[in-house]
Amino acid sequence: MMTDALGWRKKFGVLAPSTNTIVEPDFHTMAVPGVTSHMSRIHVRDQDLSSDEKMVRLLEQLNNEILFAVDRVMTAGVNYLVMGMSAETFWDGLEGNKAFVKWLEDYSGLKLASGAMACQAALEAFKLNKIAVITPYQAIADQMVTRFFHDIGVEVVRLQGLRCPTAISIAEVSESTLRQHLQKIDGDDIEAIVQVGTNLSMLRLADEAERWLGKPVIAINAATWWYALRQNDIKDRVYGCGRLLREF
Repeated sequence: MMTDALGWRKKFGVLAPSTNTIVEPDFHTMAVPGVTSHMSRIHVRDQDLSSDEKMVRLLEQLNNEILFAVDRVMTAGVNYLVMGMSAETFWDGLEGNKAFVKWLEDYSGLKLASGAMACQAALEAFKLNKIAVITPYQAIADQMVTRFFHDIGVEVVRLQGLRCPTAISIAEVSESTLRQHLQKIDGDDIEAIVQVGTNLSMLRLADEAERWLGKPVIAINAATWWYALRQNDIKDRVYGCGRLLREF
């Protein structure tokens, strides 16, 4: 059987909003030999996130466009799908995530890694269940994130939502701002910090923060990539991107 010259182990089809500028370079940073990732962008016409209602409207846009993105990336002969967006995967809690994953898997005929599933698997790997969470979202999405973790038996002790006004502005949050929020939500009453929102740049900072906070800091892009690799029996270790990819 002929194999792809570069993706001879796996070709991942990555589904991400057209506004996202972080997940693609993050996934390339974590690349391992023989595994390639191929971006398919979900068209976002109105990127306003300035209220709960507008955030819901943006997610509705993504739902209406996502199957077109699946169709496009399938033409590359990918053999696994990876969600490069996270809010949709937390929506309506654990059952909502399961329904979302089943919808795309049934449509594509491929297995899929979602951010919510990846966070669950990461926390199970570390054997942790008391966390703080940082998100770029509005309140309604923060509630959905909290609901998902509650459904899997994980207590969200604190949550910091950044209320980013547009989809693009998420990628403009500085490392120094994120560092301040990490220090603010840390405490002796939590075992880990989880960051969600794939357009929030946390890959390098999370790796560094684990050293000065002395606990796991799970960046959603690192968790999703780790989960996709391990679900495909690819056990390569990646360094500089957090303990999850280095140790599990």
